[in-house]
Amino acid sequence: MPDGREQWALILGSSSGFGEATALALAGDGYHIAGVHLDRRANQPHVDEIRSQIEALGRQAVFFNINAADDLQRAETLEALRLRFDEARNGGSEPYVRVVLHSLAFGTLKPFLASDEGEAINRRNLEMTLDVMAHSLVYWAQDLWRGGFLGEGSKFYALTSEGSTRVIATYGAVSAAKCALESHCRQLAMEFARSGTGVTVNAIRAGVTVTPALMQIPERNELIEHATKRNPMGRMTTTEDVAQAIVRLSGEGTGWITGNVIGVDGGEIIAG
Repeated sequence: MPDGREQWALILGSSSGFGEATALALAGDGYHIAGVHLDRRANQPHVDEIRSQIEALGRQAVFFNINAADDLQRAETLEALRLRFDEARNGGSEPYVRVVLHSLAFGTLKPFLASDEGEAINRRNLEMTLDVMAHSLVYWAQDLWRGGFLGEGSKFYALTSEGSTRVIATYGAVSAAKCALESHCRQLAMEFARSGTGVTVNAIRAGVTVTPALMQIPERNELIEHATKRNPMGRMTTTEDVAQAIVRLSGEGTGWITGNVIGVDGGEIIAG
């Protein structure tokens, strides 16, 4: 049965990479978009372009340039979204957040061991990486649930990577964050299910994809070459591949899929 409610997608990390592609794909599928991003003024024209593309599809687009891991800024963002939802309800609509995408890529790439103490990871680096790239998912989920933004059929997705189980020289902190993120998805999936909310939570493990985050990794050229050679599809994963998978997974009849790490990689990881 078609969902007659006003469907919104909350995209954490909406100004580039997987977040940008998913925001546009979901807008094309009928979703209004609330985008959270952290950008300097130089990138604002690109954010405005994304918003214009969404609005050209006849959808609402509201973007927040904030630190998604900051408690106060998260609260202010959700209060602004609540006011928009209240306005829609006064007009006879029934808005809810159908999709939440956690695609935050901000962390340290320092090694754990270095002869120069200043070049090695420290406590602040490690805690910041895990807080942004993993723990923030839990805090957004808590506030969205307590705030009444979710409904039957709401779906959380968190972007993980093969780095959660494989070693890359400079990826130690991010690898730890991805491991924690997958664990958080399992825990949230179980607790949402037991509370009878109808909310599902899954991690999406994309293949190696050219994104701004990938291009920050010192080993990026080796990763791109290796992924291109081993992917049985003969090409690398794209952000659009992942975005379209999320669109399909968010359709009706998918409420029994929860607590998983779902590979969207063209068979890359099984190719060895």
